[in-house]
Amino acid sequence: MITGILMFSMAFLMIRFLDEMSLIQQKAEVTQLARHYILRMETTGGLLEADRADLENRLAQMGVTEYDLSGTTFGTAGYGSRIVLQIRGKLGGRYVFEEKRVSTAKN
Repeated sequence: MITGILMFSMAFLMIRFLDEMSLIQQKAEVTQLARHYILRMETTGGLLEADRADLENRLAQMGVTEYDLSGTTFGTAGYGSRIVLQIRGKLGGRYVFEEKRVSTAKN
């Protein structure tokens, strides 16, 4: 009886561990995506409309829900101006995250 309870507990813990690891992997992917887009924003001076649509599409494909880009520099900023990429959302439908990148325009 005790062995059965221990086996069940270990299986439950393993499933929870794998679930948490997938969330960490998703967050790492969002971090890489933010890095990609802030580098792109440096050359264009901000997040252009086509890039915004592509970013939103890729976030949705990653499973990010309730994402919000408020605080992000849209349009075109002049050379040396501060640009910001700020992504907020939920992973797994319940874990809130925020990814913020700040740089300067080099266009």
